[in-house]
Amino acid sequence: MSELTSMMNIGREMERKLISVGIESPEELTETGAKAAFLKLKQKYPNVCLVHLYTLEGAIHNTEYNRLSEDTKKELKEFSDFLKGE
Repeated sequence: MSELTSMMNIGREMERKLISVGIESPEELTETGAKAAFLKLKQKYPNVCLVHLYTLEGAIHNTEYNRLSEDTKKELKEFSDFLKGE
């Protein structure tokens, strides 16, 4: 099992948070998906924000989070806004 920090965008702090919500490997993050992982993080760490969601999506697709397509960013923003109740 590889370390989460082997994935693009995932630093030690994000790795620690992901492990604390039961996501312990790149395979588990990929299987869980960015939205579900973000939801788990949001429940435990209410201050996680849209950039964290972009980071997770980028990690899964081996892409720098700021290079996600505009369509992907829009979809993720809508999901994040929905969780906030906006």
